[in-house]
Amino acid sequence: MKNPVLGLLSFLLDKILFFAKPKPSSTSKTDKNGNMYETSLYKRGDLLEVPRTLFVHFGIYLGNNRVAHLIPDIVPALTCKKTCVKKVVTNKRLVAGVLAKIASVRVDNVQDFAYGAIILVNEMDRHMQNNPLSNEEVAERAEKLVGTTSYSLLWDNCEHFVTYCRYGTAVSLQTDKFCDTIKKIIRDQRSLLISAAIGMALTLCLGVGPFTTLPSFLITFTLWMAS
Repeated sequence: MKNPVLGLLSFLLDKILFFAKPKPSSTSKTDKNGNMYETSLYKRGDLLEVPRTLFVHFGIYLGNNRVAHLIPDIVPALTCKKTCVKKVVTNKRLVAGVLAKIASVRVDNVQDFAYGAIILVNEMDRHMQNNPLSNEEVAERAEKLVGTTSYSLLWDNCEHFVTYCRYGTAVSLQTDKFCDTIKKIIRDQRSLLISAAIGMALTLCLGVGPFTTLPSFLITFTLWMAS
């Protein structure tokens, strides 16, 4: 037989825990997957970043749950219909934009910008030599750049956009880190040996020909000259 005292204590404990749970504030925004974002933590002109699997995406908070961010997108180049352009950029649109080197500085809500990731605020301030501009000037710069623009994965990306807006200089720490890694690989003599070994293996398996010998020679020669 169930103890009525234990049942009463369990009931009271459930009620206490229910009322103790933090309730979403009026500034909390929830995406379709249930991820919650407290927009009261962001100020107009803040630099927001969301870590992704292979890279970090950046944006400038404009206030009222709006974020300006540069993202590769092929659709603005194909149509002027606002209903098509305003839709959240899918992976297919993004990849097509990267290949076509077309992007747009667009304004999305915090949920669509974050895409389920955790948002970091002004983390880049610790790594930049330039002091940030005033938050209002940062936001105004971002708003002026809204629209279709060119794009380069390494030289003109979302990080260049936010650093120009917040610090007055367009730089990309991700690009610098990537280029440093490539330099280390090129300068490493093991890369030269691996390239030469792969070239010889392809030649032995496929035979001597312009599609095997020439690329192998050029890659190995380039690595040798750059090392």
